[in-house]
Amino acid sequence: MQDDEKNHWFSADAATFGDRLAAAREAAGLTQEELSRRLGVKLKSIKGWEDDVADPRANRLQMLSGLLNVSIRWLLTGEGEGVAAPGEAPTPTADMRAILSELARMRAQSLALATDMGQLEKQLRALLKEAAA
Repeated sequence: MQDDEKNHWFSADAATFGDRLAAAREAAGLTQEELSRRLGVKLKSIKGWEDDVADPRANRLQMLSGLLNVSIRWLLTGEGEGVAAPGEAPTPTADMRAILSELARMRAQSLALATDMGQLEKQLRALLKEAAA
């Protein structure tokens, strides 16, 4: 493979969002079923995203980025922090995959908690405003 091909393996010209999502999911050592469970979406959604027949909402895109340890920009365009092209990176061991999977799970949990806290804060502000009126 030429260097030029290697550098642009996941570029917008060479790959789709679905291609990059599938590559990141596989690099994280997750099946479609595992990813759907961790995101709290139906398996059909993951398949649709990977087949480029549907797009995730912004909040799911953020969660995907965290779970798969890639930047949102890379998922959308192929630029930025993502997975290495085939043949570039060493094959991760089972221990490495387990640690990465656990870190991704924790990151996704943190994002979900931040979203929940924001919603509770909004509810509390509304109640305080209502009580002051």
